[in-house]
Amino acid sequence: MADARLQKATRVNHSQRNRAGRASPQRPEPPHPLPRLISYGRAYRRQIWQATTCSILNKIFDLAPPALIGAAVDAVVQKQNSLLARFGFETVFEQLLVLSLLSAVIWGFESLFEYAYARLWRDLAQTIQHDMRLDAYSHLQNLELDYFETRSTGRLMSIVNDDINQLERFLDFGANEVLQVSATIVIIGGIFFVLAPDVAWLAMLPMPFILWGSIAFQKLLAPRYAEVREQASLLNSRLSNNFSGITTIKSFTTEAYEIEQIRHESEGYRQSNRRAIALSAAFVPLIRILILVGFTATLFYGGLEAAAGRLSVGNYSVLVYLIQRLLWPLTRLGETLDQYQRAMASTTRVMDLLDTPIAAPQGHIALPTPTVRGDIVLTDVSFAYRERSPVIEQLSLHIPAGKTIAIVGSTGSGKSTLVKLLLRLYEIPSGSITLDGINIQDIYLQDLRRAIGLVSQDVFLFHGTVWENITYGSPDVTPSQVVDAAQMAEAHEFIEQLPQGYDTIVGERGQTLSGGQRQRLAIARAILKDPPILILDEATSAVDNETEAAIQRSLEKITQNRTTIAIAHRLSTIRNADCIYVMEYGKLVERGTHEALIAQQGIYDNLWRVQMGVKGKSQD
Repeated sequence: MADARLQKATRVNHSQRNRAGRASPQRPEPPHPLPRLISYGRAYRRQIWQATTCSILNKIFDLAPPALIGAAVDAVVQKQNSLLARFGFETVFEQLLVLSLLSAVIWGFESLFEYAYARLWRDLAQTIQHDMRLDAYSHLQNLELDYFETRSTGRLMSIVNDDINQLERFLDFGANEVLQVSATIVIIGGIFFVLAPDVAWLAMLPMPFILWGSIAFQKLLAPRYAEVREQASLLNSRLSNNFSGITTIKSFTTEAYEIEQIRHESEGYRQSNRRAIALSAAFVPLIRILILVGFTATLFYGGLEAAAGRLSVGNYSVLVYLIQRLLWPLTRLGETLDQYQRAMASTTRVMDLLDTPIAAPQGHIALPTPTVRGDIVLTDVSFAYRERSPVIEQLSLHIPAGKTIAIVGSTGSGKSTLVKLLLRLYEIPSGSITLDGINIQDIYLQDLRRAIGLVSQDVFLFHGTVWENITYGSPDVTPSQVVDAAQMAEAHEFIEQLPQGYDTIVGERGQTLSGGQRQRLAIARAILKDPPILILDEATSAVDNETEAAIQRSLEKITQNRTTIAIAHRLSTIRNADCIYVMEYGKLVERGTHEALIAQQGIYDNLWRVQMGVKGKSQD
């Protein structure tokens, strides 16, 4: 159902939109968020109709008491000549008894439908909130890495959390309020024109001005609430960034500086809210003036009609009560309008996210992991990050199945970028990459990534236990397999010394562990995955020499009969690779075994001598 809803949303190519702050006289008017929300909500038609029906029925029964009051007045004044007397209830006692019983029935149904609509609307709001959050998060996960690198985490969190919550709050109360006000106008307007057509036009006189004022306020409020949501994103982004960098803040003693930054962002959010509130707060007082016109006209002109005998006292009583039930609820339009505009501003941001096109095709060829040999060929591959010079240029490389190759080079030479291209975290604009003879863009993305195990130098651990982090992505493994993987990664011994062993909570991003411990858990996680292709991106960069030597012995075992790509600055860790490639400025400049590259006395030989502390003539 989520996929169907995503397909219904109008696709917008965000890469063609102008960046904020640039003038663009031909910029198209953005689509209104309400039709987009209605399109998304088609999957909930049944629930919406049920809630709508209960809201309208509740309002019908809610408007019945004034009619009962008019009938009671008519019974007391007219007695045997009243309306109820025509139905066989001749005495005042009988008429009042019937009205009392009708009152009990009407109030009972009103209460029943109020319970029903409240529950239905709130359940609907919670369901849409839940599904939309999952849709948004699912869509985010399918976007290319470039999308996340050009947007702050705080802004994305604000959309997936705060904006969707704002929409839920409107559906909770605002949607029902709009329906009930609309039903009130239709029902009471109809009653007025039936009972007293001459008075009805005076009572309805303020309605066009109220509706016009509501639309005008809506247009004025829309940009102000869009600014509010943007300021909320900036504040969330700053807070998220600071929480992630709290160690740096403390070490540089910049707490006071960061408080000022938060004060600045929070003040921006406060001021944007104040500008919106200053306008929205003026709505109700202006509406009240218009309401006064309709109320006094009904009170005065209707009273003259009743005194002249052209309108019964009972009907006059009904009209006086109903005009209040018609006009006073309109004062709540201010609050409802406020909720609506906040919800529409949030809807725009959520729908823009859902409309963001997925650049990476999902592929159509299945490649089950057990069938993968691991033969990788790169042909004339070029790649550049957005608005930067090329990182990789015309690179061709063959990685035979089951072999261990190493890639070395200076920082920025394109080594880690190559890993991202193999995982299709980025799409290559030119050239091709094949796995076992199949273009990786044609392979199911999930199958491609299941076939590759990555141990990155930037290890990420989730907030949870050691066990949960090792088994992440491999939920069906046995306890013995987990322990074996930990032992092979030289992690079992330190895990056993933790307070709760494998059940120890590692903290957010694994902050309770050292860098070396985090890296060993990442290696254990990759070993447990047992992929046919293993990528080690500086896999031992955060461990001491003794642990590195132990891990190297383990890696020699796990890389057997497995395609392995090792990226390293420490050349000692890759000297036994079947082939070593040297990259500089996105190109392969040297290749060969360790001994052959030393003999060439080129870039690799120079790097080796620097790391070994050897001066003068090359030594192995």
